Amino acid sequence: MKENRTKRLLKEGKSVIGTMVSEIRSPNIAQMLATAGFDFFILDTEHGPFSLETVQDMALSARGAGINFFVRVPTRFGHHNLSRPLDVGAEGLLIPQVETVEEVRNIVRATRYLPLGKRGMSLRKLPNSYAKGSPKELVESANNEVFIILQIESKSAIDNLEDLISIDGVDAVLIGPNDLSQDLGFPGETNHPTVQEYIQKLADKCNRLNFPWGVHLESPSSLIPWVEKGMRFIMCSTDTSIIVDGGSNIVRTIREKIS
Repeated sequence: MKENRTKRLLKEGKSVIGTMVSEIRSPNIAQMLATAGFDFFILDTEHGPFSLETVQDMALSARGAGINFFVRVPTRFGHHNLSRPLDVGAEGLLIPQVETVEEVRNIVRATRYLPLGKRGMSLRKLPNSYAKGSPKELVESANNEVFIILQIESKSAIDNLEDLISIDGVDAVLIGPNDLSQDLGFPGETNHPTVQEYIQKLADKCNRLNFPWGVHLESPSSLIPWVEKGMRFIMCSTDTSIIVDGGSNIVRTIREKIS
């Protein structure tokens, strides 16, 4: 399995920048995002329309473009829901709504081979370029390079965060601010003081442990304050927002001149 550049950079204490693809099915989006300078992108199969075949097409395109490719899976439950995206070429997973230590253990069990887990073995696949290699080396490489991100979306997950990230096989955490706001009783109010307080709690805990963390937000201006507080796993915007908001700015600017 090829080196996971995003994972390496985070281990070196550096920052990475990515975005979410939630609607565009064309694999060419991988090259577009790579050309734009993103380090990685996450394909959203939790809320998006994508099939497993699309996941594999995106994985192959991302390999050619030189951009890391991760998948947000639909659920934290079910071995096959976690292992299959990896088998078809995803270099990592974003797992939503994680709350308990037992859930994290099951996630590691499904996404890592022995000795860390018991992921079902299917080694001659896209991640290994379909080559026939040493099973021991392929397993070791997969365990080293797969990137597992826990999506933190509840008060209980933040309260118990140290226990969740202490389990070997977890590489980063990402706050889902909308679901967190709902769990805290303020649905959609991501700037509510209570929501901001809990994001800060996560940031403080991760910073103390030097553990990569992020918040998925729509604009650089909303992200910069968190970057200044130690955020290195940076998730900005989505394909939908980039196209619609970028297009709206173009149209508005032109209409102001011609009206």
